[in-house]
Amino acid sequence: MPSNKSVSDAPIVQFTNCRILRDHQLQREDLWVREGKILNPEKLFFDEKGSADVQLDCKDSIIAPGFIDVQINGGFGVDFSLASDDFKSGIDLVSQKILSHGVTSFCPTLVTSPPSVYHQVLPQIIVRNGGAHGAGILGAHLEGPFISKEKKGAHPEHCLRTFEAGAFQDLLATYGSLDCVQIVTLAPEMRRSSEVIQELTKRGICVSLGHSVANLYQAEEAVQHGATFITHLFNAMLPFHHRDPGIVGLLTSDKIPAGRRVFYGMISDGIHTNPAALRIAHRAHPEGLVLVTDAIAGMGLAPGRHTLGQQVVEIDGLNTYIAGTKTLSGSVATMDTCVRHFQEATGCSAETALEAASLHPAQLLGIEHKKGTLNYDSDADFLMLNDSLYVQATYIAGEEVWRQDVSGM
Repeated sequence: MPSNKSVSDAPIVQFTNCRILRDHQLQREDLWVREGKILNPEKLFFDEKGSADVQLDCKDSIIAPGFIDVQINGGFGVDFSLASDDFKSGIDLVSQKILSHGVTSFCPTLVTSPPSVYHQVLPQIIVRNGGAHGAGILGAHLEGPFISKEKKGAHPEHCLRTFEAGAFQDLLATYGSLDCVQIVTLAPEMRRSSEVIQELTKRGICVSLGHSVANLYQAEEAVQHGATFITHLFNAMLPFHHRDPGIVGLLTSDKIPAGRRVFYGMISDGIHTNPAALRIAHRAHPEGLVLVTDAIAGMGLAPGRHTLGQQVVEIDGLNTYIAGTKTLSGSVATMDTCVRHFQEATGCSAETALEAASLHPAQLLGIEHKKGTLNYDSDADFLMLNDSLYVQATYIAGEEVWRQDVSGM
């Protein structure tokens, strides 16, 4: 066999008999992996005169980039908004369990909480790569407390805050640290929010608009100052109105700075958004749609009472409510379920559904050079799926970290 050792001693794995999602198309070609990265086979053959050490038959599976969940509040009894001594074991459990949903990277999300919770929890969220131990952690998503009282949703009113004289300093004092923070959701109509958005953006933190009564002008102004995301579109914001479409109007606004794309999260669980609303959003701005679970601690558990930060929530089937009310509070849907529901509701292609959970969140976070695609030299985080988009196996850095137990099917 020709030697490929001049470049690396690491084994080369060739995944054969598969359809790879690359350049927005399922393409019938092989996937080559070495040292956790996707290889360009032409360079391997012609520059290194190398070949595969191991061949794996994928049995005609789809191979797609791993899913990235940028809004997940917990799951399997773990609530990221609750400070505890064993927080690390909780986040480890969730990161391990979501591998079976096809999630290879995520942003642990904290809902509106007292400052003491942020000060305790945030230092325990460590950005890390995924692996056999679980999905990678990209950084925290802080949803609140700088949000609208009128659109607080499941967030506790007594913990909501406004920007006072210090503006950005108020935010820093509330959170304690921004070291591990990837996304902050705030209401753009709040006084002095513009300077806060600019300061966060300057630090490379994604600003998302949500839980808000902003009109379209205020939303456009926030985007001009650097905001790039909308938290769970349609939920916890003013409903679309033809004379002032509010935040929803950003999907077709002509005031977005050149070269900037606005992304928007959607909870495609069949509960939070009517399929017709999902279709409207998708048809208006398909490149911006990012599937999120907004999953809470009750995901993966039996119906009953669970927590979401400071609140008690009740799970009834796929519905989750603040106890004693009909206020929706997060979701118990898994990411792979959201992908399948999105495809079914919109009639979109498998490629489009898969990219809404992989490429788009990676683009939102500016990490599409390493995650969210199967381009050469990107991280070998990928899934094997059947034609119905059920996950059969999950790989991180080219290593299998989860596989469907066929005997138990």
